[in-house]
Amino acid sequence: MKWQGVFPAVTTPLREDLSIDFDFLPRQLESMLAAGCRGFVLLGSLGEAATMSFEEKGAVLEAGKRALAGRAPLVAGIAALSTAEAVATARLAEAKGCDGLMVLPAYVYRTDARETAAHFSAVIGATRLPCMLYNNPPAYGTDVRPEELLALASKHPNLVAVKESSEDVRRVAAIRALMGDRMAIFVGVDDLIVEGVAAGAVGWVAGLVNALPAESVRLFDLAAAARMPEARVLYEWFLPLLRLDVVPKFVQLIKLVQQETGTGSERVRPPRLKLEGKERDEALALIRERLAARPREGKA
Repeated sequence: MKWQGVFPAVTTPLREDLSIDFDFLPRQLESMLAAGCRGFVLLGSLGEAATMSFEEKGAVLEAGKRALAGRAPLVAGIAALSTAEAVATARLAEAKGCDGLMVLPAYVYRTDARETAAHFSAVIGATRLPCMLYNNPPAYGTDVRPEELLALASKHPNLVAVKESSEDVRRVAAIRALMGDRMAIFVGVDDLIVEGVAAGAVGWVAGLVNALPAESVRLFDLAAAARMPEARVLYEWFLPLLRLDVVPKFVQLIKLVQQETGTGSERVRPPRLKLEGKERDEALALIRERLAARPREGKA
């Protein structure tokens, strides 16, 4: 598979009873594929994987594989409370035909550097699938620095990409200085995409793409082509929405944008609850104001 371009971190559609909507998921993937997305990440944080049973995870991966039918690679997000469960999930993803893995730190317990390396090493080494390491210090409290990433990649040839969400664009240049093209660097926070691509990132694991696929792909393509005046206009329109990806209630907010654009519903699984009251009113006001000024067909 080719680690390049826009890879949606796919939200999980839910029915009114909060079961997974397996009828809607293929349509959701199809709309983003048609917009030019190059790969798909299921079971990530935005996909609410932490609320799913092991059996549900397998069913989601099966549904995604069937819907994509080989037209784009399917990447499984791998996260769990324990390393053993993460390893089992990685092997499940391999058995379901996934093309790659996005490996997250363990939930809840904040590992030190030695423990972090051991966790990632166990999961990456559990299959032969190409892997993306997800580095998100703000959310998980662990940080894989460029030198530590290099050490893991030296041990595991199938570690070929990193989703860099440290919110420090200098990390992109630092990783490239150590590893060159050996490591495909993806921007992991929506409101840093133009800066990240300018620094050398080749992909974007994106959130708002679920609601606005044409605009997301257009923005990435403009940034990758260094067409900065055009990118800047689109980016400035998009930024208030992209910033919804970097706050604690990002899942609720992105799903609310999906509901407003007709690309999904705002339903989430507990412990998350749908936004309500002033919080919801303010979010809707922002979303509707931006959508009213929406560029036609994703163009600025």
